[in-house]
Amino acid sequence: MTLTNRPREGLQVPAPSPLAQSRELGDVLPEKEPIEQQKSPFAKSWPHMVAGGYALPYSSFLPQPEADAGVGDVLQYSVGGMTAAVFTAPLDVLKTRLQSDFYQAQLRAAREAATATAGGGHVRMTALRSMRYHLAETFQILRDVYRIEGWRALFKGLGPNLVGVIPARSINFYVYGTGKRAYSTWTGTDATNPWVHLSAAATAGIATSTATNPIWLIKTRLQLDKNDAARKGDVSRRAYRNSWDCIKQVMRKEGPTGFFKGMSASYLGVTESTLHWVLYENFKERLRNREARIVASGRDKTWWDNTVDWTGNFASAGASKAVAAILAYPHEVARTRLRQAPMADGRPKYTGLIHCFKLVFKEEGFLGLYGGLTPHLMRTIPSAAVMFGMYEAILKLFGSKS
Repeated sequence: MTLTNRPREGLQVPAPSPLAQSRELGDVLPEKEPIEQQKSPFAKSWPHMVAGGYALPYSSFLPQPEADAGVGDVLQYSVGGMTAAVFTAPLDVLKTRLQSDFYQAQLRAAREAATATAGGGHVRMTALRSMRYHLAETFQILRDVYRIEGWRALFKGLGPNLVGVIPARSINFYVYGTGKRAYSTWTGTDATNPWVHLSAAATAGIATSTATNPIWLIKTRLQLDKNDAARKGDVSRRAYRNSWDCIKQVMRKEGPTGFFKGMSASYLGVTESTLHWVLYENFKERLRNREARIVASGRDKTWWDNTVDWTGNFASAGASKAVAAILAYPHEVARTRLRQAPMADGRPKYTGLIHCFKLVFKEEGFLGLYGGLTPHLMRTIPSAAVMFGMYEAILKLFGSKS
């Protein structure tokens, strides 16, 4: 211990130590290591919310914004996203109608008439001819909608679609990004673990379905509602005048629970979003490993390597969406059937998810569970590719891990 002279008092006292001392004994105490504050898994969730909300507006291939984009820029990208939704609206109407029992009955009758023979039998189509006929009748319905109901019918349900799609994507991306960090923190496993992806994706799907089901029910009811273009201004054949009228009628006739019809099928549809996320993460991991091998080899990138760098996330999102959509598609048909308006006597045709699957399979066969698949894939695969690609780009812009 060092001593110092204090001339005024003539005493020798210990020099103050730069380290902390015990108040009672004066012993030097070791300086405590600073305790690192544990970050909450929810601390950096907002970039995922923003990326999810902006992913759809960026689907029109508009330029990526700068980090300090203002209100005008955000409005510009939102208008671009709405424009993209308007362009795909006819395919959405077509998909919904092909999923309903009314239009499937029309297709079966037309197909039987086309394959009927003079002796009362039916000509069996080859796989190639059946595919060509399917595409032809799909777009024939689209032309009939325009011819019989007018061009406005091609955009039925667009209002609820524009209202619901951005918050739905925001909730999905937000809960998934937050869930990955939360489950990784709670379980002590790495965020790249497939079970972490699976749990986060399932949670995101359930949260999104629960929050937005009323919006999609209104959209489905409007898309299935028919009108006659030959009698302009006559709405006697339409069940709903507009979205607000549909909301009032559902509330009056079916009560608050009527807005949550098809929820069981939506929860079953969580398998699609979950499978989509898991496959997408797997593809991304393969892309990262590929990039690491190229860097380790020290070779220059070829034109193909550069192409993969630019299109890897887009292709991964599109491919994973295609696989997930095809495997889980029957839930889409069941959801539309469960959301249909009640029959003339006020009773629903389908009383539940299991009953719906049984009745569709009994009346229409296995293919009935895949009605409307073609326009569904034509609409969702490009949308998923662009949306997930923009999602990754925006997370990089904010410096957040995906």
